[in-house]
Amino acid sequence: MTRKIKVSELAEFDPSRYLDDDEAIADYIRLAIEEGDPGLLAAALGDVARARGMTQVAQAAGLTREALYKALRPQAHP
Repeated sequence: MTRKIKVSELAEFDPSRYLDDDEAIADYIRLAIEEGDPGLLAAALGDVARARGMTQVAQAAGLTREALYKALRPQAHP
């Protein structure tokens, strides 16, 4: 007998775990841009920042981590 899987039992997918080189990051950002959805692009940039290290990205951008998190949330208008 096959056991049914509940969606609530599935692990949450985290794309930042797979953004491990510059080519993967460039493809991911390109695809987000092609969608034409600013919220999706902000989320993709957030995934990249998490993959690279939020503190490191914030320092390179001259921002606090908190400001970077705010700027990259899907509802933001950075």
